[in-house]
Amino acid sequence: MTFAHAHLLGIEPLAPGDITAILDLAEDYVTLNRSAVKHGDALKGLTQINMFFEASTRTQASFELAGKRLGADVMNMAMQASSLKKGETLIDTALTLNAMHPDLLVVRHPQSGAVDLLAQKVRCAVLNAGDGRHEHPTQALLDALTIRRAKGRLHRLSIAICGDIAHSRVARSNILLLGKMENRVRLIGPPTLMPAGIAEFGVEVFDDMRAGLEGVDVVMMLRLQKERMDGGFIPSEREYYHRYGLDAEKLAIAKPDAIVMHPGPMNRGVEIDGEIADDINRSVIQDQVEMGVAVRMAAMDLLARNLRARRAA
Repeated sequence: MTFAHAHLLGIEPLAPGDITAILDLAEDYVTLNRSAVKHGDALKGLTQINMFFEASTRTQASFELAGKRLGADVMNMAMQASSLKKGETLIDTALTLNAMHPDLLVVRHPQSGAVDLLAQKVRCAVLNAGDGRHEHPTQALLDALTIRRAKGRLHRLSIAICGDIAHSRVARSNILLLGKMENRVRLIGPPTLMPAGIAEFGVEVFDDMRAGLEGVDVVMMLRLQKERMDGGFIPSEREYYHRYGLDAEKLAIAKPDAIVMHPGPMNRGVEIDGEIADDINRSVIQDQVEMGVAVRMAAMDLLARNLRARRAA
C-alpha cells in the first residue's frame, strides 16, 4: 500500500490511488472498531497533538479516538484559550511544537493556508482538520468511504451537493475528490451562496433544487454557515428551507435508492427535515460519523509509516 505524502493538507495533491489507499486501509479499521478489542499499535510510541484554533467537538473527538485506538499518546491543546489571546504568531507556535517533538499534528484553523504554513515549519506529519474556506480533507475521505460502502463503488455516480457552497471547505474537498474519482457532481444552492467561477471545477450548477436532484444517486446537504456570513445571503431561514431544504417531496425526485448525507452539525428544519435525517433506509449520516474514526485512523497510520521511514533513512 503506497501513500507517498509527508502530510495530509488537502485533497488537491492526492492521486486517485492515494485516495483508494486510505479508503482500503480504513475498511480494515472499520472492522477493528466494530470488534470487542478496538486497539491497534500502528501509532505506538508516537505523540499526537490536536490543535484546534476553531471549536469542533465532532472532528476533534474523532481524531482523539482514532489516535488512542492506534496506541498514540494524544494531547489536546486548547488553542482558543491560550496562545491566540496572548498574541503568539503561528511561527512561534511551530517553534514551540518542535521543542515538544510531536510525531503527528492535527490542526484546525480559521484562516485558509494556516495549516500549510505550520506544516512547512514543524518536523512532524501534519493533518488538516479544516482551514478557513480552503479544505477539510478527512471529511471528504470519510464521505467517500460512506458512499463506497453504500453504493458498492466510488465512480460514475451522480452526486448532488446542496446548500451553502460558498462558505464550505467540505464542499471544496468533496468536489475535488469526487471529480478525481470520475463522478458527476452537481452543486445546488442560491446564487448568493455559490462561489464565482465554480463551474470551472467541472461541476454542474443549479439554483433550482428540483432540477438539480433529478436522478441523482447521492444527496449531500450542507450546513448554513452563518458564522462565516457577513451579509444578507438568504432572505430568511423559513424561505431557505422552502426552496433548498431537503424534505420528502424533493428527495422523491432523486433515484429511489439515493442516499442522504450531511457532515454535521445539522440545522433540522433549515437545510434538512428531521424525519429525512433519521430515516434509516435513506440517511447514512450516522455512518459518516463512524467512517470518520476509521478514515482518520488510516490517514494517521499511513503518515506515521512515512515518518518512520524518513527518520530511519
